[in-house]
Amino acid sequence: MNDNNANWLEIARELQALSQSGLTFSDNHFERDRYNRISEIASEIFGKYTEIDSEKFTDIFLDQKGYATPKIDVRAATIKEGKILLVKEAADGKWSMPGGWADVGDKPSEVAERETKEESGYIVKAQKIVGVFDANRSGRPLELFHAFKIIFLCEFVGGEAKASDETLDVGFFPLDNLPELSSNRTNERHLNEIKAHLENMERRTYFD
Repeated sequence: MNDNNANWLEIARELQALSQSGLTFSDNHFERDRYNRISEIASEIFGKYTEIDSEKFTDIFLDQKGYATPKIDVRAATIKEGKILLVKEAADGKWSMPGGWADVGDKPSEVAERETKEESGYIVKAQKIVGVFDANRSGRPLELFHAFKIIFLCEFVGGEAKASDETLDVGFFPLDNLPELSSNRTNERHLNEIKAHLENMERRTYFD
């Protein structure tokens, strides 16, 4: 996405949320028409700034049902012999902590453990929450939808390195010598908090 001016993203995302929530509670076709039009306007804004057909955004937005709420991204910070487990994302060829969107019915800790197994082949056990971050406010472009990110500090249990459909490679890296990061998924802000917890395991959970 073009990040020269992130304000358009905030506006478009808010319009989309208003449209989604409005469609959920609309009780006549006049209101539904108005909220559908708001969704189209949001799509047109995304289309203009991303050079992606606005109709694709319309389909994505109208597929979202119910009252609009933030999505939850869960990540696992697994340290072994002073190195952190990262996976190479197929989506952009960059590296991040294993993790992904939580599904309905998931326990947050189970998401961290399951996603690590699926994306890296390794078995881990969630130990504590490092932090709960507003994923859209960390000095970088906003994502399509508002999201919160929960990072768990995890204990390495076992398993063997194995990439997946979503990952190209797996590895442990020194915290002071990391590969290029997929910043939407893992960035310096997250890593600094992880380092602080490793230095002081009694440190309180960070939150925005």
